[in-house]
Amino acid sequence: MAGEPQSDCLFCKIVGGEVPATIVRETETTVAFRDINPQAPTHVLVIPRLHYPDAASLAAAEPQVAADVLREAHEVAQLDKVDEPGYRIVFNTGSGAGQTVWHAHAHVLGGRGLNWPPG
Repeated sequence: MAGEPQSDCLFCKIVGGEVPATIVRETETTVAFRDINPQAPTHVLVIPRLHYPDAASLAAAEPQVAADVLREAHEVAQLDKVDEPGYRIVFNTGSGAGQTVWHAHAHVLGGRGLNWPPG
């Protein structure tokens, strides 16, 4: 059921403390932790505590929590001092976009040049 923890979800297990992660920030609605395969000096994932499979379903069902994820992405950028000169927030939605964990999450990337277009 959407919004409920899923026993087979890696990120739900991180939220529940069952799987270790390098947590950088926690709020009532979000958890932010370092990516285990960083693509930039700063590569942090910000996830909602609630389980939704992707950013689109999260935004449709819980717009305030989706906003919380974005706000926390900025807080992470400030914490890692990549807010200047800039950072990137990425939501991969669907396998064609590279989503591999079916729990909504934002990638916060910074600390190096980020070319456009990505990929």
